[in-house]
Formats: sequence, C-alpha cells, structure tokens
Amino acid sequence: QVQLVESGGGLVQAGDSLKLSCLASGRALKDYNMGWFRQAPGKEPEFVAAISRNGHIFDYNNSTKGQFTISRDNEKNTVYLQIDSLRPEDTADYFCVARLNGPTGRVKSDYDYRGQGTQVTVSS
Repeated sequence: QVQLVESGGGLVQAGDSLKLSCLASGRALKDYNMGWFRQAPGKEPEFVAAISRNGHIFDYNNSTKGQFTISRDNEKNTVYLQIDSLRPEDTADYFCVARLNGPTGRVKSDYDYRGQGTQVTVSS
C-alpha cells in the first residue's frame, strides 16, 4: 500500500508557473505507474498526465500537452507536475494517483490510490 501527499499548490497570477510534488510513503514509488488529475468545482476529474514506473513512457491529455510536464524521481519517492503559462481555467484541485498493476490510464478508476490533492488557483 502507498500513501500519497501532494504539495506545491497556491494562488498565482496568470502566466506564472508552478511545480507540484507528490510524495509517496509506504511501498516504494518505483512499483507504481503514476498520474495526475485535476478537478474543478462542479466538474468531473480530468486526466492531466501519466508516467510509467521507469519514467520512460509518458501520456498527456491532448488539451494540456505542452503546458504540463510530468516527471519522477524514484530515489526521492516523488512525482512532479510542472505547469507553465497558468491560466484562470487551470484553477482546480490537483491530485496524484498510483497504479500497481497494469499500464498507465486516463481514467481515475484505472488507479488504485490517490492523494488528498493540492489547490491551484490562478487569478487573471
């Protein structure tokens, strides 16, 4: 079992950048395919990005590709999400997810664990 804790969110201005972190504890992060989702108020969770266990395979939502960069450091048990050129519509709760068996996925139910999330608010 793994526990996930996100950090790095906050209130920023349009055009700023943020780097979110997801720290894993319990079972080693290297055992999991990882992903990031976001959820805006009143909306369904939206897939943002995913990364394979060894960090060599990536998947991005086409609508956010180029703005978001996912990475991981298995030595530090941490997954990152770099967000550039933030816009007000990027305002959401961002949470990381982990999948033990199977490939990365684009649906939240593909994953076994999720963190509590970190809020990102972008002002215009």
